[in-house]
Parts: sequence; structure tokens; C-alpha cells
Amino acid sequence: MTRRAAALLLILAATLAGCGALDPYPAAPRAAQPGAPAGPRVAICYNTLATPLAEVQAEAQQECGANTVAQPVDTDWYLQACPLLLPARATFVCAPAPK
Repeated sequence: MTRRAAALLLILAATLAGCGALDPYPAAPRAAQPGAPAGPRVAICYNTLATPLAEVQAEAQQECGANTVAQPVDTDWYLQACPLLLPARATFVCAPAPK
């Protein structure tokens, strides 16, 4: 790789990181698998290298309704659901909050 190509790659990576291209966001959840917990489901696309799991959990909690707790049930890497820069999709069940 030439120095020019390396510099362009570095600039591209910095630009993507600076514009929020790696920020997690809501997506369509994966269908419930047999034996999975029942309830409303939400999903978050995220980059496993750039996003802490606590941030993914917080994003899922925002997507769940009031008086619920986002409980993780599945993670997949099907690129049909999430783009290349955010390849992981975490699926959560919005379970009733304990009283």
C-alpha cells in the first residue's frame, strides 16, 4: 500500500467516525427463535469494535416502552439487516419491569 493510499484510508476512517457513521441505531429485530422469551422485540445495529455493550443496552432501553426492561436475547451478523460498518444486530425483548 502506498503512502497516499494509506493517508486516504486514514482520512476516510476519521471522517466516518466524526460524522456519526459508527453510532448505534434501531433496526428491525430478528424473529423470535423457538424457546426465546416472548414479548415486544427491539434491535440495535452497532459496531462491536467501536461501541461498548452498555451503550447498546441504553439504546435498546430507549426503544422499549415505559415500565419495561430491555433484556438481550440474540446477536447476529447478517449484513441484510445492518450495514457493513455496523455489522452486529443485538435483539432485545422488552420485558415488564420488576415491581
